[in-house]
Amino acid sequence: MKVAVSIPDEVFSEAEDLAKELKASRSEIYSRALGEFLGRHAPDRVTAAMNDVIAAVGEKSGAFSRRAARGVLRKVEW
Repeated sequence: MKVAVSIPDEVFSEAEDLAKELKASRSEIYSRALGEFLGRHAPDRVTAAMNDVIAAVGEKSGAFSRRAARGVLRKVEW
């Protein structure tokens, strides 16, 4: 999908520099940025994606993943 948007010159310049640094196209940079923005502002989208992954790989967990999960949960401030 092609769209036309107006952005400040500073943002455009920084995006151009980043695209060169990452060896990515301008479209890829903007698409990735918008995807991250949507992920932060549409949490149901992230939950749906995680549910799709779990459905694809299954819910079985091994000893390593259980230990890792417990370690992460111990560090979380409730």
